[in-house]
Amino acid sequence: MVVYTQEHVYRHPWDRVTAAAWRKFTDPASRTALSHVADVHTLHRRLDPEVGRLQEARSITVRSPPLPFILRRLLPAAASSPSGAALCHCVETSLVDAPRRAMDVVVRNVSLRGLIEVEERSSYRPHPEQPEEWTQFRQETTIRCRPLAALAAVAEKVETRCAERFLQNSAKGREVVERICRYLEAEAAGAAPSKI
Repeated sequence: MVVYTQEHVYRHPWDRVTAAAWRKFTDPASRTALSHVADVHTLHRRLDPEVGRLQEARSITVRSPPLPFILRRLLPAAASSPSGAALCHCVETSLVDAPRRAMDVVVRNVSLRGLIEVEERSSYRPHPEQPEEWTQFRQETTIRCRPLAALAAVAEKVETRCAERFLQNSAKGREVVERICRYLEAEAAGAAPSKI
């Protein structure tokens, strides 16, 4: 099992960062950076205006990195793919508590669980040193390769390779959120460019 944590400080207020995070997958300019994301659909959304809370669940389909030969043999779709990649379906659940200025996001894969389990937990909070100006982002990811647990060395190699790809994709996601934040900042100042 591989577990890693990342932290990032957005030098933008919490409301701007969380607005940008919601736009991340729907922004046309993000498609190149987030090319591993194949599809996103909202499954459920519930807003409680009395307490200022939003709960949402989304389906996210991503393309896996090329899988090692041993895993391709276990997945017919990946074995037949020229790149050795497979589609993975995930469910993202989000809770936004506006009065507390807290947003928590949990993503879990729902397909390929017989091979690999991935859970990513993210939080967005006002930064303790600059709560009105900056946002603290924290992400913890757990990756566990199930059927190869008996073959610890192979499982570790697969988990490490997956972790490397997740780290790369996380960095791309943060870059997209930063770009959208800059756009929102310019928009609020009345000087937004025509494209995000």
